Amino acid sequence: MRLLMLAFLAPALLLAGCDRQKETASQGAPKMESAAKDGEHFPTGRLDRSHAGTPAPKELFQDPDGAPASFSDFRGKPLLVNLWATWCGPCKVEMPSLDALAAREAGRVEVLALSQDMAGRDKVTAYFADNDFKQLEPFLDPELATMFALKVDTLPTTILYDAEGKEVWRMTGMEDWAAERAAKLLKEAEAG
Repeated sequence: MRLLMLAFLAPALLLAGCDRQKETASQGAPKMESAAKDGEHFPTGRLDRSHAGTPAPKELFQDPDGAPASFSDFRGKPLLVNLWATWCGPCKVEMPSLDALAAREAGRVEVLALSQDMAGRDKVTAYFADNDFKQLEPFLDPELATMFALKVDTLPTTILYDAEGKEVWRMTGMEDWAAERAAKLLKEAEAG
């Protein structure tokens, strides 16, 4: 049953989520978006606080050595979880700024790049080796258990948890993690 679900979910992610682009402007009056209704919109992604206070899921994934890991392993300081895949163009575009953020916030915020690739560890580790990331390590969720538990249907999706493991916000779509607004958003974990 799970494989059947994966067979239907993978094409949907490819077509609907990963390559999401900013909508083109219509010729009529400009469209006004309600931040209260849809979440806060950024040039590249959408900020959603509707899950704030929700505990991190307990599903297991694999650490860089292939051993079982869970979000509870990171309790004690804020955790930024980025769900991504090697086949996702926007995911790959944001990875260098995510790596720079991980280096800049080392000791204050843990940054976890959690691959949703089902093609295996070799594909993910090769991508990391080719890109020479300094801070990020390749965590892997080949069964997509975390993605299903979080009800994520778009990659990349990045979720901030506070030190107690409670969700603060999630960003759906690509983000520039070097931007000033990203630093402000990370500070929200301290207030949580």
